[in-house]
Amino acid sequence: MFFIEAKRIAVVIIGALLMAISLNFFLINANVYANGFSGAAQLVSSVLADHFDIALSTGILLFIFNVPVFILGWFKVGRGFTIYSIISVVFTTIFLELLPVLSLSNDIILNAVFGGVIAGVGIGISLKLGASTGGMDIIAMVLSRMQDKPIGVYFLILNGVIIVLAGILYEPENALYTMIALYVTTSVIDMLHTRHEKVTAMIITHEAEALQKAIHQKMVRGITILPAKGAYTNDDKSMLYVVITRYELYDLEHIIKETDPNAFTNVVQTVGIFGFFRRDEGVV
Repeated sequence: MFFIEAKRIAVVIIGALLMAISLNFFLINANVYANGFSGAAQLVSSVLADHFDIALSTGILLFIFNVPVFILGWFKVGRGFTIYSIISVVFTTIFLELLPVLSLSNDIILNAVFGGVIAGVGIGISLKLGASTGGMDIIAMVLSRMQDKPIGVYFLILNGVIIVLAGILYEPENALYTMIALYVTTSVIDMLHTRHEKVTAMIITHEAEALQKAIHQKMVRGITILPAKGAYTNDDKSMLYVVITRYELYDLEHIIKETDPNAFTNVVQTVGIFGFFRRDEGVV
């Protein structure tokens, strides 16, 4: 368990370093904006410096923006998820302050593409190990749980606001280049992790009761248990049918490995769901 948590923290720190490199070496000087709270902090920092002559770095603003989000996440999402978010944001802020802001290229398209790729790798490897990069991740999860709408909708809204403001406050081209950077970032995240906000796991196991308890201890999710029979062995088994978010895929994988290493799991895309998605106050 210690090794797993240490690996998670190490990957989150590496992801924070990559995010800082993306911003300081490619996006900031090009006035191309990152996704989520990083892009919002970057945009506010640019506006304060250019229009009000106030020097407040992207890293400091990123941390300030996340403080109320951490409080929200602690009570609404879960302490484990929020702790990884805090680690990610704190180290991103540190790296943003330590690394110099410079231009490796004067070509704005190269900055948008390479900045987007590096940011996508940083976010993608964190998500792959079930960690969060903070900010919009937490807000999107809270809103998604309240309304059962896709998490991507909330990312789209925030990033849309960033794109529009970039076009209004600066040149319209900045908005277009920001769209390129956001598209590249999203594509890289999809390749490294999964493009689907929700997935369905079908778990064939002899340990249905133990797995059900283990999953409910870690996740607030409804589970359907169906009888199953092995066609070759003719053994009686059970199938657990559960819909989860992509943030929970890593946790589910480790729950299954720890509870029943011999279980067979098939994870498929979930296009849409109707009815109860989460388990609240005894509703399954």
